[in-house]
Amino acid sequence: MYAIIDVETTGTAASFGKITEIAIILHNGIAVTDTFTTLINPECHIPYNITRLTGITNEMVAGSPKFYEIAKKIVELTAGRIFVAHNAMFDYSFVKEEFRRLGYDFKRKTICTVKLGRKLLPGHRSYSLGNICSDLGIMITDRHRAIGDALATTKLFEILISQNDILKSSLFGHRIYPVPAEKIATIPAKTGVYYFYDSHGTIIYIGKSKDIHQRILSHFSNFQTKKAIEMNDKIADLSWEETGSELVALLLESSEIKKHKPLYNRSQRRSNSNYGLFFFEDTNGYLNLKINKIEGEDIPLTTFNFQQEGLEYLHNLTGKYALCKTLCHLDNNSGECFNSQLHNCYGACTGLEPPENYNLRVNKAVHPLQYLSPNFFVIDQGRKHDENAVIKICNGRFVGFGYLSIDYTSNNLELLHDCIQKYNDNRDIKVIIKGYLNRKKNFRILEFSSD
Repeated sequence: MYAIIDVETTGTAASFGKITEIAIILHNGIAVTDTFTTLINPECHIPYNITRLTGITNEMVAGSPKFYEIAKKIVELTAGRIFVAHNAMFDYSFVKEEFRRLGYDFKRKTICTVKLGRKLLPGHRSYSLGNICSDLGIMITDRHRAIGDALATTKLFEILISQNDILKSSLFGHRIYPVPAEKIATIPAKTGVYYFYDSHGTIIYIGKSKDIHQRILSHFSNFQTKKAIEMNDKIADLSWEETGSELVALLLESSEIKKHKPLYNRSQRRSNSNYGLFFFEDTNGYLNLKINKIEGEDIPLTTFNFQQEGLEYLHNLTGKYALCKTLCHLDNNSGECFNSQLHNCYGACTGLEPPENYNLRVNKAVHPLQYLSPNFFVIDQGRKHDENAVIKICNGRFVGFGYLSIDYTSNNLELLHDCIQKYNDNRDIKVIIKGYLNRKKNFRILEFSSD
């Protein structure tokens, strides 16, 4: 299940450093099952300060195998295992870079015993391998040699396992799920949305995936962050809904998170985009643009993390499309705007330019932020081979989605409208839909009249 790894290197950065020694200890969650260690010829000079630290000299590695000669062995030993190391990103980055030089993309899940130690064993003065092992009574032989440090990391890892019941159950090879295994077996390997509940029946997490079975299992084996460990500890039940369409899964997940505000969807339940570009017509018939703080259910043309970011974007639009800064609420003057004085505004602020002329340029400026058509259906794959998913946009707003037999999807607009289950639009929906339509090809667009 785990490959506990330590490497010694010629330097501190993988981009120009090379590996001089590697140790790989295989662990099944109960005990060490195999050990592999070797010096490696880095095919470059080992700096004196590195030799002083590790004791590894140029003479020692001269007759050792080069990395490419043991690369296959490393792949075989680590295949299907989690890469465990103390300060994992250091060791992992060196191994990954050595493989990159060989034209191979080495990818493994990682567990860092430094990060895990800080979460499960708080209060230590230092989490360096030497200091934390000293605190815990772990003896390190051959410090700064790969096998010595890897063996110490193994002892530390086993202590960390013992500090958490769910972590202990899962890591020690007993597949303990927070819900009955019989229920796990019924989860389909299909596209959809899934829900985790606590013991009170409250939804604590909502997710989506093109393979909800594998995604749910990945949650149950994820102990790399405090949030993941806490959430696994609280899960008492789960449910799911197949969607067929990946777009429907994205839309349903967004809507459900906004509706239920699950505890562990903190980043998704609230948008980091606090400001938006709004678009409206004033009493004189002129289209106005304005950067405002997003309140309640307001849905802007586009969003920004910071007000200044939005103001700069709008300033650029006024310059590019000769828009009036007064009508874009960038100029506090009630009369002639600053752009007009520079001849970059044609007098909409004073009524000199008629609304119909001015509004053409405003519409051109905001066109890239809008859907290509205000009224259309997206026809995507359904939950079954003879079904289509139908997503409806009306007057530029998301209305909802539904499902319809393929036989009735092509030319019956009345059935398309009738199959839609309504959902609330929100500020993320347009980004989701436009992004999906830009990167996917296996869907159809069917425009309709809103009359």
